[in-house]
Amino acid sequence: MELDRRHELAEFLRSRRARLSPEEAGLPRGARRRTPGLRREEVAMLAGTSREWYTWLEQGRDINVSVQVLESLARVLRLGADEREHLFLLALRQPPPVETFTQPIISPTVHQFLDHLEKTPACVVDARMNVVMQNAAHCAVFGDYGARPEKERNLIWRLFTSPFPRQINVAWEKVAQVFIARFRAGYARFINDPWWTEQIAELSRISPEFRELWARHDVFNLSDGQKTLHHGEAGDLVFDFLWLQTVDASDLQLLIHIPHSNTDTASILERLLSGELLPPADTEGGHS
Repeated sequence: MELDRRHELAEFLRSRRARLSPEEAGLPRGARRRTPGLRREEVAMLAGTSREWYTWLEQGRDINVSVQVLESLARVLRLGADEREHLFLLALRQPPPVETFTQPIISPTVHQFLDHLEKTPACVVDARMNVVMQNAAHCAVFGDYGARPEKERNLIWRLFTSPFPRQINVAWEKVAQVFIARFRAGYARFINDPWWTEQIAELSRISPEFRELWARHDVFNLSDGQKTLHHGEAGDLVFDFLWLQTVDASDLQLLIHIPHSNTDTASILERLLSGELLPPADTEGGHS
């Protein structure tokens, strides 16, 4: 398996080198090029490594590779985001580091998918756990996140600073533990991003519960679970929730709430969608 990985890395580097012309790399074409693309020594020179070391890498030899060198190779070979990640996974068995957060783009397909989940509350959440898109069913249950200030669109902020999540989440403590462990898992990827430092510091100052749970250093990405929300007029809404990862944008996830079978959740949701019932929380506050 190790040999296969090194072989795949070697083949990948050779293919990326072959597709890049000298002119694209800022080099003169020169004469007597028997093969298309850059020469090994040209890639090595542009990446700041020796020809011998880079040759060994393309030969699939068992040599150490640093993050800095991989970043240089990704730059020289003009790798896209997916190709850069592929390079790191092959060379180091880990994704590339992420220094700062950039707002991912939501594809029309994801938007359409949410709309087709007519009676299933669903939203799109970014790496910071901000709700960046939601369908009508999610608005009916959780309120309109688009109408809130930017800070109020964050699931962790809402969970620990608003009274409404505590009032309507039947097992608020359990939900808080799950969400904060997921939040910490994302934090490791963006540890140099000042937004995370500021958010954690402010939440620690405002919320003793956040401060206590954050100090536990729990880390896990629970992919599914169950959540019960209490509606003062209609009773309890019981959802099986599911986190799904989008393929084209690794920093976006879908959070889907499926009405639990053998409960009145589906019928209550229909009344919420029709406007017969108000959301469980007030229309300004909502909840996580």
